[in-house]
Amino acid sequence: MKTLKIAFIALIVVLVNATGFAQSSVSNLKKTTENPTEVNVYYFHFNARCATCRAVESETQADVKKLFGNKVSFNAYNLDNEAGKAKGEELGVSGQTLLIVKGDKKINLTQQGFMYARTNPAKFRQILIDNIKPLL
Repeated sequence: MKTLKIAFIALIVVLVNATGFAQSSVSNLKKTTENPTEVNVYYFHFNARCATCRAVESETQADVKKLFGNKVSFNAYNLDNEAGKAKGEELGVSGQTLLIVKGDKKINLTQQGFMYARTNPAKFRQILIDNIKPLL
């Protein structure tokens, strides 16, 4: 009986390690298609959108264009569409998300976006500046 318990525990350990290795190998194969030296801002949303969700997108898009011009790209993706789902999977996004990406570095500003984009756009603009400038 004791040998059976040890064998069972050993089997579980082997399976857990194999599963973890398989997942890390798959995630290592996923690479972003963008140039790793470029800074990209992504906003992911669904079909159903509230005023704050729209404000996050519009404020981010306007601020990125005004402050950084062609140095930083902005793209919005609808997660209810195939292209949005694919990009979301590539970046590990499954819900409404505001993400700054440069190479392997990802900065998630979703919380700040929803907090300030509609109620305090100046503060939100400064948060974008503080997070994007060091990446340029």
